Amino acid sequence: MEYARSRGVIVEFSCEDGTRTELDFLKEMHVAVQEAGVHKINLPDTVGTMSPAATEYLVSEVMKVTKVPLSIHCHDDFGLAVANSLAAVRKGARQVHVCVNGLGERAGNAALEEVVMGLLAFMNVRTNIETRKLGMTSRAVARMTGVPIPDTKAIVGNNAFAHESGIHVHGVLKDPSTYEALSPELVGMQRNIVMGKHTGAHSVKEKLSEYGICLPDEMLSTVVGKIKTLAESGKEVDDAELVALALHIQGQVDKEHRHVKLKEFTVFTGMNITPTSTVVIEIDGKPVRSSDVGIGPVDAALNAIRTAVSENISLVEYRLNAITGGSDALCEVTVKLRMNGDQKVMSVGKSIGSDIVLTSVDAAMAAIDRLLARQRS
Repeated sequence: MEYARSRGVIVEFSCEDGTRTELDFLKEMHVAVQEAGVHKINLPDTVGTMSPAATEYLVSEVMKVTKVPLSIHCHDDFGLAVANSLAAVRKGARQVHVCVNGLGERAGNAALEEVVMGLLAFMNVRTNIETRKLGMTSRAVARMTGVPIPDTKAIVGNNAFAHESGIHVHGVLKDPSTYEALSPELVGMQRNIVMGKHTGAHSVKEKLSEYGICLPDEMLSTVVGKIKTLAESGKEVDDAELVALALHIQGQVDKEHRHVKLKEFTVFTGMNITPTSTVVIEIDGKPVRSSDVGIGPVDAALNAIRTAVSENISLVEYRLNAITGGSDALCEVTVKLRMNGDQKVMSVGKSIGSDIVLTSVDAAMAAIDRLLARQRS
């Protein structure tokens, strides 16, 4: 410790399994390391056996002999890592050990995003964390580590700001605080209206309006009924399926009446070759040819289509799912597009096929046709 200090290093001492250490001995250690010149002392709940009440008591006791900043390190073996961390801060801790998404040994550590928002909400304590980047950071860590974020994860989970029940949706659309503890925008997330067995007409109407679809009450009731039937059989109804269902009921799925039609399509790719795609698209009867490149065949194809139709179109979401197994598996592609400059002008297309590239192109064409149709209306 003295050697580290002499080299200009900030020293933090941690007594392994501190929360299960005899209290008098723990205090002796704190005194001894302070006499040796430690900068900070960490109190670790190494196996996550503490409760918030026990944490408050222990921290208040060690603070009687601790004159340097105290940090807390909690594990989530009983699901109390965040609660214990906040309890420690209430009794004097000035630093919290955290991990993005609560990653860590065994059941994990205190989640950064939950601790940061807990400090802000319950103690009005602000950190130097940019909370609007929490969602983005969480997803980046999940991708890099390969550890998915549970849908029910607090603050950053897919369901954290999702609403299905008709009464809940009606309330949250009028006043978000009715059923939300905090604003999703505050943590870089988005509110999501989920279609399920508890969905009401108000939810469906609001969701369809995001895609420029307005149905009369009779058709709306039919859509709601089909959603409930699908949900009760265990099927999740996403935006693309909802739009397709509504358009089917409305009688607008006929390809012959599309504003935009794909007439020709090619893509070249391989080792040491920049993926390049060429398309011929008929827009209101007039053919337009364009070529573009991308980081892969799908990206090149979507870029070529966008170049032909409009540079103002941007990709919001691309989702690929395998429906069957094997090398000849069917795939399901969903493409969500937005017209730049207007967050509310969106469209979604969905296609199923055995060729990922062709299926992606079909989905994109369907989405573009609906996007242009809505823009013109």
